[in-house]
Amino acid sequence: MRSSNPVFARRGFSRSGGYAGFDGTQQPQPANPYAGYANNPYAGQQQPAGQPFGTPPFGPAPAPAPQQAPYAGRMTMDDVVTRTGMTVGLVIVTAAIAWVTDLALPLAFASGLVAMVLGFVQSFKRKPAPALILAYAAFEGLFLGALSNFVDSYIANGAAMQAVLGTMAVFATVLVLYKTRVIRVTRRFYRFVLAAAIGFVALMALNMLFAVFGVGGGEGLGFRSGGLGILFGVIGVVLGALFLALDFKQVEDGIAYGAPREESWLAAFGLTLTLVWIYLEFLRLIAIIQGR
Repeated sequence: MRSSNPVFARRGFSRSGGYAGFDGTQQPQPANPYAGYANNPYAGQQQPAGQPFGTPPFGPAPAPAPQQAPYAGRMTMDDVVTRTGMTVGLVIVTAAIAWVTDLALPLAFASGLVAMVLGFVQSFKRKPAPALILAYAAFEGLFLGALSNFVDSYIANGAAMQAVLGTMAVFATVLVLYKTRVIRVTRRFYRFVLAAAIGFVALMALNMLFAVFGVGGGEGLGFRSGGLGILFGVIGVVLGALFLALDFKQVEDGIAYGAPREESWLAAFGLTLTLVWIYLEFLRLIAIIQGR
């Protein structure tokens, strides 16, 4: 299974297990996606079907390595949490700066454009660049802070805090549902999320195009205002929640496959992208509801 998140799309994270399927069907085991990385204890290995991870396929098992040796240079959950804390924390800090300094909207949208470019550059790089990821987080924070300040001041008072609480609630809920296996990420799940995301983005782009040409008094097809705006805002939040489940799956598989530690930066980048998506959808939804 390949992730819909552009950060992981070329990473080849994939691992099937007993829980990962609506119908319990066994999926074929792919090759180890980290075989080309240095210091990876599983480089060059492909897991035979039906064997526990790391079991030698032929002959007797080699002498056991020191207890900590297999984990040297491998991504751990602590690495992902630490890097995600750094990127999300930087978004919050720069957003606060933009809010306090009352950053002008033109500068905010310029920052958002820079963040988008940096995000695309990192997405198409083969390896993570921490400086690039942190720069993305800084510019994204400036954009979010200024935009939130504008919405909170002129459209819907308290919208920013409500959007933050909503994002936190979605993150916690999806994490619990994923860990308890209520949400099971399968190939079918992935295809559904991908198709829904493509359709959603296409409709939003079409709506923006019509709005630019003045259709509907600058509202386009109405997908971002009124009743339809509320409906599509809810759909956007739900899609963000589904992306979170995909992100959790990619992190889990990366750790299980012995991904190198540097991949934790990509995991943090992907989670940050998804959290920004959810926050923006909440902010837009609250602005539509309270601004009516």
